[in-house]
Amino acid sequence: MIVAKAWKGRRYAVLGLARSGAATVRALVASGAQVVAWDADAETRAAFLPGTEFGVGLPPAIQDRAGSTIDPELGTVREAKGGGGYPLGGALVDGHLHHPEDGPPPRAGEELRVAEFGDLSEYDALVLSPGVPLNTHPLAAAARAAGVPVIGDIELFAQARADLLPHKVVGITGTNGKSTTTALVHHILVTAGTPALMGGNIGLPILAQEPLAAGGVYVLELSSYQLDLTQTLDCEVAVLLNITPDHLDRYDGIDGYAASKARLFAMQSPEHEAVIGIGDAYTAGIARSLSARGEYLTRIAPGVCMDQRAWPALQGPHNAQNALAAIAVARALEIDEATIDRALATFAGLPHRMEHIATVDGVAYVNDSKATNPDSTAPALAAFDRIHWIVGGRAKSDDLDACAPAFGHVVRAYAIGEAAPRFAAILNGHMPVEQAGTLAAAVASAASQALAGETVLLSPACASFDQFGDYEERGRAFRAAVEGLA
Repeated sequence: MIVAKAWKGRRYAVLGLARSGAATVRALVASGAQVVAWDADAETRAAFLPGTEFGVGLPPAIQDRAGSTIDPELGTVREAKGGGGYPLGGALVDGHLHHPEDGPPPRAGEELRVAEFGDLSEYDALVLSPGVPLNTHPLAAAARAAGVPVIGDIELFAQARADLLPHKVVGITGTNGKSTTTALVHHILVTAGTPALMGGNIGLPILAQEPLAAGGVYVLELSSYQLDLTQTLDCEVAVLLNITPDHLDRYDGIDGYAASKARLFAMQSPEHEAVIGIGDAYTAGIARSLSARGEYLTRIAPGVCMDQRAWPALQGPHNAQNALAAIAVARALEIDEATIDRALATFAGLPHRMEHIATVDGVAYVNDSKATNPDSTAPALAAFDRIHWIVGGRAKSDDLDACAPAFGHVVRAYAIGEAAPRFAAILNGHMPVEQAGTLAAAVASAASQALAGETVLLSPACASFDQFGDYEERGRAFRAAVEGLA
């Protein structure tokens, strides 16, 4: 894991113990920090209970110094006289989290005390997992009021860079395409024989990974949530692909969301490379604001015609932009053109992103479950000629306007999930459409009607949470349904 001398002896509160939060706790503890950690989910907390590696637990009900009762199951603080309470995502619990060198973890009830919410100024920083809403969570507001920095694991990585062997960092953000571009850049580096790893919003949390050898490159996919919690990450190459409306419940409109993305460049030294797609008004405006960088700024214009036939996993106009961005990064890192060409041809793509699952009776089945909004679905519709389109889930918007230019590619649509009635009404008149309801029913119906040479495409333009735990579970369900056809 990645550790830092700067963390030793400092005190951190960590809220959220999912993948990045758990990795943060382990890295801080291994560095000699004192850590207070909590998660509202009981099963997630269980990994940190007494008898496990870090020895953290919580008695059933605990009084804080104000006399309020902390209910660990509900994750709320309620006033002692039975007031309504307010959500905190749980209490913070301090065991100083067991240091491995201290011997066996403490037994239940040992070395435990409850952090007092009233004095957050005792901490050097509050570390939030990206999923914790920075704009509405009362603990984040309390930390800011106490003058305590509110940061995330990417900021901790930025602080740890001084202790790593000489390296470079590529940071990649954007509403759509950032996972594919991150993986493609990583693949180009590996093809070139350069030590490389990818992390951030993709794969293993960055702090959980082993540091690279000298000359290595860390390739980070960065969400807006992660950028909001980062102050000092100076990327040698920073990439912004596009900005379309997304996650607006966390921002004061799209302008606030765009400002979050622009932070990647505000943290960057002006002599470091910036790569920006300029296909929308927001990215174009950010590029204009950086025009003084001159040769250190690369703009990627929309609609560039490219021969993508040699790149089987990079089809469609959206992947043309992803490829152009990755090529720009590779050139900035001085990778030769022959290696870049070889890497583009051998890139296998990512699960749930235009992933070819199988061809059954001449019909191709493609899993694009990661397309959780209409803007990310639109390029997938443009990539194939005759499509049986599975669409729906929990809608992020009330329309499919971004997809409309490619409606002519759709032979038939199969609406699923909460959005099925609304989307069926929108699509009716543009194409034959049925309300299939479930993903399994949609696959079965599409398989019975699709002809050889056509494509059954899961590209839902919606979140998955109405019927699945996440887009990955939805994609796996699609794969299982397709495999059941054989």
